[in-house]
Amino acid sequence: MSQHHNCPCMTQCILQSALESIGGKWKLPVLCSLLANGASRYNELLHNVQGISNTMLSQTLKELERDQLVLRQEFLEVPVRVEYDLSEKAKKLQPILAELIQWKMDGEKNN
Repeated sequence: MSQHHNCPCMTQCILQSALESIGGKWKLPVLCSLLANGASRYNELLHNVQGISNTMLSQTLKELERDQLVLRQEFLEVPVRVEYDLSEKAKKLQPILAELIQWKMDGEKNN
């Protein structure tokens, strides 16, 4: 008789949770912009992430900050300067994203 093996994390799938942290239309472009350009001000991100609206950038940054992927640093200057940067947790995504890019490129070659 065959045994059925369910995902060991059926109640709260860790992989699903991880993918939700970086999923959606704008999270990866924002993360990639910060990865490529380093710490950036809001308007720099707005310029670098083509097609994103003010509302979506603001929401995306809040979600990435909540998930501890982006750090928001406020400088007490006049006017106040705010910069966003990748957290150490987010920097660990770089090799994973590079592998996903390679995986996709390899798949394209085979078609």
